[in-house]
Amino acid sequence: MNENNNRLGEVIRSFGVLGVSAFGGPTAHLGYFREEFVARRRWLSERSYADIVAVAQFLPGPASSQVGMALGYHRAGWAGMLVAWVMFTLPSAAALVVFALLLGHFGVDPEAGWIRGLLAAAVAVVLHAVSGMARKLADTRLTATIAVAAGLVVLAVPSTWTHIAVILAAGVLGVLLLRGSRETDGGGEDDDPEQLDEIRPVSTRAAGVSLVAFFVLLIGLWAGAAVVGGWFLTRASAFYQTGALVFGGGHVVLPLLEQQTVAEGWMSEAEFLSGYSAAQAVPGPLFTFASYLGSIDGGPGVAGAVGGAVLGTIAIFLPSALLMTAGLHFWGRWRHSPYLRAAFTGVNAAVVGLLAAAFWDPVLTHGVTGVASLSIAALCWLGLARWALPPWSVAAFAALAGWVLW
Repeated sequence: MNENNNRLGEVIRSFGVLGVSAFGGPTAHLGYFREEFVARRRWLSERSYADIVAVAQFLPGPASSQVGMALGYHRAGWAGMLVAWVMFTLPSAAALVVFALLLGHFGVDPEAGWIRGLLAAAVAVVLHAVSGMARKLADTRLTATIAVAAGLVVLAVPSTWTHIAVILAAGVLGVLLLRGSRETDGGGEDDDPEQLDEIRPVSTRAAGVSLVAFFVLLIGLWAGAAVVGGWFLTRASAFYQTGALVFGGGHVVLPLLEQQTVAEGWMSEAEFLSGYSAAQAVPGPLFTFASYLGSIDGGPGVAGAVGGAVLGTIAIFLPSALLMTAGLHFWGRWRHSPYLRAAFTGVNAAVVGLLAAAFWDPVLTHGVTGVASLSIAALCWLGLARWALPPWSVAAFAALAGWVLW
């Protein structure tokens, strides 16, 4: 019991800090997670972390939040999954609810100096993560070729479907070209052998219940909104469908949410875009934009705003938790298969390429806009890569430097 409590406390503390310091979007979040939980805390090996990222890439919803849920579950079970999500999500959700309540009195400037400093820090975080993963997961001719090809393809044809096609193709290439090769044996030479199979398993029952619940809610909320209607069912259905059907996460969620809210007359275009600008200025997952939308649409007063935010937040993230639970189960059961191991080796290499492409656009193109931002990014990289500073301290330095310089 004491060990479980200690582990749950570790999850609360770690994700609590990340919830207020992990700026830069989903790609940067994956970098923060890797630095915190693979490099510093050694909760799991590089390859196991990459497998979790690969599973999340296959699923709809916010990939970084799904990875965070999986890390929390691995460390402290179901309670760990819940508190990891709450601690990583709550700060940005709360900030956006406050912004919704004060919308008529204050504005958010996405060009503020401290925000520009944090975007520069994201450059260092992602560069450090991509380079570290490449050394482990794209360290042969074949895996490096898959990584480079994947990155070039998604840059040449930017689309959510391109990402999915690249991941599937990499899995097929892994089975065809990598089965039985040394890079499918479980990890690099720097991995701790005791950590290679350490991801906490998910039972068949839990996976089955999760899949059934996912589809029952998807179909049931849609049918209820269409037949019965009402504020609760229509809003719950809209946010749940968004979380269940959007691949790519992050900014990909914008057009669907606009169709679900502005096109339905729930709010004005100006209110929608103001919230989207505010969502860029807070840490944590961009899907907490739903917290703002639910708050705006929740009715007058603090109680209505908070109630709408709670509904929007839970409804948009719940599909991710259900799907990740099932994904961890199947990964846990099949990971020893030589075919699946080879497929994941190919997919992991492709993920390196996808992260490298995201490093170029939007991380680098938005984070480094001049000598000042380049200097912040370089110093942050130095702190992470050579001085082994914790990510939150690097983010704090970048925010302060940006506030001073701009």
